Amino acid sequence: MKKLIVFLFIGFSSSGFSQKTLSKLLKVYNDESIPYISVEDLKTGKEPVILMDSREQKEYKTSHLKNAIHVGYTHFKIDSVQKTIPNKESKIVVYCSVGVRSESIADSLKKVGYNNVYNLFGGIFEWKNNDLPVYNAEEKETDTVHTFSKEWSKWLTNGIKVYD
Repeated sequence: MKKLIVFLFIGFSSSGFSQKTLSKLLKVYNDESIPYISVEDLKTGKEPVILMDSREQKEYKTSHLKNAIHVGYTHFKIDSVQKTIPNKESKIVVYCSVGVRSESIADSLKKVGYNNVYNLFGGIFEWKNNDLPVYNAEEKETDTVHTFSKEWSKWLTNGIKVYD
């Protein structure tokens, strides 16, 4: 798995971080081995999709996309995914905070034969920044988003930021 490196501050505008700046950030951390899917395409897509949350349990419990399966990052187990989703043709969208950890998890899926896997561009932050709903551990809509750390919280421009 890729190792997360120190956050690089790339830029900020008065209206928040732009898609262009987010693209620059993701180019620093990702090799784009997994195709991105935009928030808009995921939101309006007609075919069934399996959502996988590749953040840690405390992040997932704070907020996640509706019906997302928590697979984690540090304790990710490919065997568990293969048992849960035996059809390797299933459309899978993996997400994390902004799209870094999710690329690593999606790479693991690709290596064992899942070939319809996407990385959500901008992750749950971009989802929430577009005024789309996220849900807490009780499956109730929430404005609170776990932002991983103070540094990464800069990418969430809509919602209540929590981190520890």
